[in-house]
Amino acid sequence: MTKLVPSEVPVKATGDPTSRVVEHILTHYRGLFATVVLLPVSALYGAYVSVRDRIAFRLKSAPAKHDQKVKKVIGQIEAWKRDGCREKLCTARSGWKSMSELVPKYKLSHRKIDISLYDILEIDEERRLLRVEPLATMGQISRCLVPRGWTLPVVPELDDLTVGGLIMGFGVESSSHKYGLIQHICESFDIVTAEGKLLRCSPSENADLFYLIPWSHGTLGFLVAVQLRIIPAKKYVRLHYRPVYSLDDMVDVFEAESRNKEKNDFVEGLVYSRDTAVILCGMMTDEKGADGPLNAIGRWYKPWFYKHAQTYLTERKEGFEYVPLRDYFHRHTRSYFWAMEEIIPFGNHPLFRWLLGWALPPRIELLKYTETETTRRLREKHHVVQDMLMPIRYLAKSIQYFDDHFELYPLWLSPMAVYENERKLGFIHSFRGEGDILGELYVDIGAYGTPKKDNFNNASALPSLEKFVLDHRGYQALYARTTLSRENFRTMFDHKDYDRLREQLPYCKLAFDEIYDKVSSKGRTSPVELRRMNKVRPRHPR
Repeated sequence: MTKLVPSEVPVKATGDPTSRVVEHILTHYRGLFATVVLLPVSALYGAYVSVRDRIAFRLKSAPAKHDQKVKKVIGQIEAWKRDGCREKLCTARSGWKSMSELVPKYKLSHRKIDISLYDILEIDEERRLLRVEPLATMGQISRCLVPRGWTLPVVPELDDLTVGGLIMGFGVESSSHKYGLIQHICESFDIVTAEGKLLRCSPSENADLFYLIPWSHGTLGFLVAVQLRIIPAKKYVRLHYRPVYSLDDMVDVFEAESRNKEKNDFVEGLVYSRDTAVILCGMMTDEKGADGPLNAIGRWYKPWFYKHAQTYLTERKEGFEYVPLRDYFHRHTRSYFWAMEEIIPFGNHPLFRWLLGWALPPRIELLKYTETETTRRLREKHHVVQDMLMPIRYLAKSIQYFDDHFELYPLWLSPMAVYENERKLGFIHSFRGEGDILGELYVDIGAYGTPKKDNFNNASALPSLEKFVLDHRGYQALYARTTLSRENFRTMFDHKDYDRLREQLPYCKLAFDEIYDKVSSKGRTSPVELRRMNKVRPRHPR
């Protein structure tokens, strides 16, 4: 996903002639390869998944099969216990399918539990609840709910993000200033523990587990069902584009709009330089007004959304548009925010969009699997994919830090409320300062791409960034690379009640790694390295 630096590209490659040719193509013609090979394969797979999901929902076969599938999960755990609990457990879902640029290497040594749970189970309109299996995706859910007049309060942008991944990891959206993270819209979880028991977890039932499952990365049990709140949906988002031209204005406007929950259903910032940004505020509506045009930004031939928003900055104007609701939810999917420009540099060209825009984006697992040794080395040194969750009081200081040390734009700003539960359980907590009654407001700063800072090296830049975040009471989204020590990781994330619960749950420590062991370099590696390791994977007795 990184632009190649010519001086860093090796002159010679090793291996047989065919391998050298493939390596050369994948390294030097990545955009062409993605266009000719990855896009058609991705489009076919996407069509298959869409048809599969619609058939399962219309036939109403998913709820009937759910209990049977959960029993199979329990049966696999019982078999593990009979075999003497020799290995740690993990899901059998391919690590290539995660949205992280890294892949889990622990899956080579752990016992895999097959959890093929990807269905929508029930829409209860009277109680305003949705029940889904953990591998249901944001795209699948929005396709199902929006035509029926409903939506999740928090819908993270990318189509392929799964409910389970967002809960176990981190799920934020431009509505999070109002509703919090995706964990805050969950009413209950069903998990299968390492003991092989199915537990319902809610604020009134197994409450410790309910509050500690979010961010736990599957280290307390296997998630098998989730119940989430839904709210009425409207046809459009009335979207206000407001350009700003100084850092002070950027921070002031963004914070004021983020705190105005009555006026704004959605707030985000697209930062194009230290002093320039477009602040976007949206409100759901059923009627199109006369103050702006209808813009179906999700159509394949439309410009990438961040490019479209930038026109308000370059033309020094502000304005309104009416965007179909589902188009708004997935506005960054086709371009993976702005990462697609480094994969297919010509992807936003009008001719490309008209001819092949319908096939975007290529599958993330295919992009990872076709990484080469050269692109891996360049990505690890020059490429950044990070989300940092900072108290909003430090927004100006954070943008200045990124400008001083990264020079990476655009940056994505998404406000988020961190709501404390009544028992104050969980890995993250609200940061309130003296006299601050609204200190629970944070901002997710998303940095994706190749920094322009001279002599940038991620090996030193990332640890420094993590120290900055830690020093300012922030948090790191754990889908990305982390260089934190175990001690600093535990300082950033509150493990007190997590440790207690792991001691209390039978078989838990035998079955599951700690979170750190799954998200650190010990548990994850590059796609190239995993392919190499897979050739010599150890065999374990059953």
